[in-house]
Amino acid sequence: MKYERIEQLRHQHPVAVLCRVLDVSESGYHAWRKRPPSARQQEAVRLETEIRAAHQRTRETYGPKRLQSDLADHGVAASVDRIKRIRRRLGLRCKQKRKFKATTDSRHALPLAPNRLNRQFAVEAPNQAWVTDITYIATDEGWLYLAGVKDLFSGELVGYAMSKRMTTPLVMQALFRAVAAKRPKEGLLHHSDRGSQYCAHAYQKLLRQFDMHASMSRKGNCWDNAPMESFWGTLKTELVHHRRFSSREQAQREITEYIEIFYNRIRKQARLGYLSPAAFNQKYYAEKIAA
Repeated sequence: MKYERIEQLRHQHPVAVLCRVLDVSESGYHAWRKRPPSARQQEAVRLETEIRAAHQRTRETYGPKRLQSDLADHGVAASVDRIKRIRRRLGLRCKQKRKFKATTDSRHALPLAPNRLNRQFAVEAPNQAWVTDITYIATDEGWLYLAGVKDLFSGELVGYAMSKRMTTPLVMQALFRAVAAKRPKEGLLHHSDRGSQYCAHAYQKLLRQFDMHASMSRKGNCWDNAPMESFWGTLKTELVHHRRFSSREQAQREITEYIEIFYNRIRKQARLGYLSPAAFNQKYYAEKIAA
């Protein structure tokens, strides 16, 4: 351990001084440097390299437990405690969360739907219950608004749309894309907040056209739509707050890539047994066919 410490500090201090302070001989240190690395040292270096690669591969968003699962997918076995120690030594940290404000404006006289979902976020199959909401992203050209639709079963973002205006057509487009992608059966529970875009007659007519049951959060209660709020927090923590978008087009491109490539298909969720939404859906259908 003393020789390793000298090796770490030899570019800042003379070796002779370090050896004297740590009470070891210079000849012993130089002999140690000439020895080939042991199998354990080689394994430690390899694991450090794998953890650095996994940290970058997962966009600096995984904690030790999810990182362990990602490493296992790539044939690398390591305990959570060892991963924690190596991450500390390498100075690897997850991206930090930042607060964001809500976009809901429920000051209108449009009809409201009851809270049919009632925080029953656990569902048994895909396309039984969707939650939806709008958020905003800052760009140098101004705000970009993002409407999303999330499946409660797998957490997959099944539909989304972006625009420079926060309008009813924006949320309608997100819903159209979700329906086109998933073709849900009649009776799906559709949950939103009380925002004017979701209460609009045109949007409610669209829900009836798709044979969906409308559900809305109670006034001022973000917990009624917690899964969607959770996705916004994840998106902003892992992408938006670490980027400066020069244009809405750039933001749209990077957000689309994050959703389609990383979040839906790669990013593991502890709730899903450390599977991505796409893998969790595949597992469900494979088990259904096998049964």
